Amino acid sequence: MTTSLVPQVRLVAGALGAEVHGIDLNTLTDEGFAHLHRLLLAHQVVFVAGQTALTPQAHIAFGRRFGEVELHPYLPRLAGHPEIVLIDSEDGGKVDVWHTDMTFHQSPPIASILHLVQLPETGGDTMWTNQCKVYEALSAPMRDLLDGLTAIHVIRIGTEFTSRAEHPVVRVHPETGRRSLYVNRLFTSHIPQLSRNESDALLEYLFAFSEGPQFTCRYRWRVGDVAIWDNRVTQHYAINDYTGVRRGQRITVLGDHPTGDAPRWEHYVAAPGQRYWPDRVNAVESY
Repeated sequence: MTTSLVPQVRLVAGALGAEVHGIDLNTLTDEGFAHLHRLLLAHQVVFVAGQTALTPQAHIAFGRRFGEVELHPYLPRLAGHPEIVLIDSEDGGKVDVWHTDMTFHQSPPIASILHLVQLPETGGDTMWTNQCKVYEALSAPMRDLLDGLTAIHVIRIGTEFTSRAEHPVVRVHPETGRRSLYVNRLFTSHIPQLSRNESDALLEYLFAFSEGPQFTCRYRWRVGDVAIWDNRVTQHYAINDYTGVRRGQRITVLGDHPTGDAPRWEHYVAAPGQRYWPDRVNAVESY
């Protein structure tokens, strides 16, 4: 397999996702990268099949074509290659909740590149959802409200790691100009312009709506497959339906600062004595 072959592209689903055959990431040309980049902007997640011989060096070099590669603050890394995070089902690598990677950073990653190196006999698929289509499917009054709001994204891992950021609820893609919903179950704590009960109710609706099957694709991995997803406009979910071992190696490309419309309201101020009982797992802050 060489990059001189004409790549073959198969759409994975109607909402998003494209699978490419005929590209070798070990010998990727500028033309080949430009083709993959165009596919990524058009389809949000791209699967490059048959990369069983992908070297760590080529994996890292591919990531650096998109931008600066991150050194993850707390996940295990491949020996000798700190740019590559190990995703191991035997070591906390099962994230079976819809999320966008690391939105708790001021500048969340723009893309992730995952190479699957070991799979169970059955199961272990991953799903993605197209957050542009989610936003576009909302009613005009709902879009108007969301365009004027921000959301607080938080992670706390004991006393080891804490991060917090405020981002637009609707972000504008810096390359395509498309708007996308930008909240997720794992890291979004609340919408500060609303009371906490209002925030919980609205976020729960948005989470459930964005997870609708009409916005998703599901990919059945083969050993050696590589997935590249645009972290600015997608969420993903690793399906935990297997008993064997599932291992991958992931590179994360550092991000830009999410931009959207300016918030139209100040942060909500609770009345004296007002109390809040969290209904949501990640509602980690109180007034």
